[in-house]
Amino acid sequence: MTHDAHDSPAETDGVPRTGTADTAPEMSWCAWGDPDRAVELDPGTRDLISQVLRTSTEARPPAAEDDVSLSAPRLDERLLRALADVVGDEHTRTDTATRLRHSGGKSTPDLLARRAGRADPAPDAVLFPADHDQVERLLALCSAERVAVVPFGGGTSVVGGLTPLRGRHPAVVALDLRRLDRLVSLDTTSLTAVLGAGVRTPHAEAMLAEHGLTLGHVPQSFEYASIGGYAATRSSGQASAGYGRFEDMVVGLRVATPRGTLESGGPPASAAGPDLRRLMVGSEGTLGVITEVAVRVRPRPERVLDEAWSFPDYATGVDALRALAQSDVRPTMARLSDETETFVGAALGGREATPGCLAVVGFEGADAEVRSRASAVHRLLTAAGGTPLGPDPVAHWRENRFHAPYLRDALLSAGVLAETLETAASWSRLLPLYRAVVAALTESLDDDESGVVVQCHVSHVYPTGASLYFTVATGAGTDPAVRWGRAKRAASDAIVAHGGTITHHHAVGTDHRPWMSAELGPLGAEVLRAVKSVLDPMGVLNPGKLIPED
Repeated sequence: MTHDAHDSPAETDGVPRTGTADTAPEMSWCAWGDPDRAVELDPGTRDLISQVLRTSTEARPPAAEDDVSLSAPRLDERLLRALADVVGDEHTRTDTATRLRHSGGKSTPDLLARRAGRADPAPDAVLFPADHDQVERLLALCSAERVAVVPFGGGTSVVGGLTPLRGRHPAVVALDLRRLDRLVSLDTTSLTAVLGAGVRTPHAEAMLAEHGLTLGHVPQSFEYASIGGYAATRSSGQASAGYGRFEDMVVGLRVATPRGTLESGGPPASAAGPDLRRLMVGSEGTLGVITEVAVRVRPRPERVLDEAWSFPDYATGVDALRALAQSDVRPTMARLSDETETFVGAALGGREATPGCLAVVGFEGADAEVRSRASAVHRLLTAAGGTPLGPDPVAHWRENRFHAPYLRDALLSAGVLAETLETAASWSRLLPLYRAVVAALTESLDDDESGVVVQCHVSHVYPTGASLYFTVATGAGTDPAVRWGRAKRAASDAIVAHGGTITHHHAVGTDHRPWMSAELGPLGAEVLRAVKSVLDPMGVLNPGKLIPED
């Protein structure tokens, strides 16, 4: 790969510069990410928020970690000894700090509970297996002993996917896969790599970069999320228009189940019956524990070129992105903010707001290919009513790409709820769905306690439709968990009623499970339950998630 020493800020090698090569610092127990990168709201921002939301921004600090309430571990000494015999004493943890950090994910409801000093349910033990064989032995033991198992990758779930529910079982353990962190094999001829499920994305990119390769998967959780977690949740990154969703990158899986090992995939294509690999991708730890993922990799891009665009309104911008997605020439990345998100982003960044709606597009690849595609897209977007703004707005967006979760935590400390939700629909349904969700959220949250700001962007585009990603800010009120729960239900009902999927890439977990019967249909739900009964007959794998109740 070559680099031009005189490249503009919009031309890079495409690899994020946040995080470390192998591992990031342990995440905060009550917030997102590295505690040393926590932010505070400046007085001007506080005043602006207070005026817009009609609410005070008084300090609401979290409880002290030592004051958080956890129930005593429920595992007896015999069973704890048996688990430790598999992974070793040093990798069997029952201390409060470790259990607290495995008591859930990073959704706003997760953090509200911990900040209030509540961390139950918490796992009765946290186990750190070293390899596939240890995972398989643990699952067999837990199935025999009726102990629930919650697979734990990067800890970034925002839909309750990591909540350690026991279900009908007397105890629950978290299976932390961080030790499954190596590049198992690399085929530079076929451009495939096998990665351990516990590899975090910066480490994966660092290992692949040594061979001039990249995965190209950059979601907002990039710094902490794991390869196995991406597969288990059908993740999608910012460059999905060019690299595809993570499920498109997966060419094979190795999965441990209570019944044994399931291996699927390998050849580039097959007609040998249904694709079991696709069955396990998106299974969220309910059908098995993914321990190795074979992925397609690509040469690191020679060049990355970005350009921002302005559209007079959201409808015009959506039509432009539809034309782009249905054309023969597409960018690697394409995003479109609505009027509210465009204005809020500029206000928070201290910049003059772009009139109308801001879109960002990016191109990665060989220099000549990037120039050719960028020129074709430029003509298409101009014809669709767009005005080019140059690379600077995209550079600002990239620089702040991983900042939003830290801002969310700062808002929580100021008594402001900030949460996200997402969906996807066909192009013909997209704008009616957008309006319905905005209305549902506004009606649920704009009341005597606070106003609300609802903003949205199109984050992933396909020939037949696109995703919508909503960000909501409102005063926390007297009971923030109840307040957000009411709004989330209203938005989810609106999504289903208007033909959207209940989740495009955040996954199902506990939060979206009540709408899964509508998504799958009665027979589809029965099929999923039947598969689970074969692979997990005792029902120990991540109970209470994904699969609709009978």
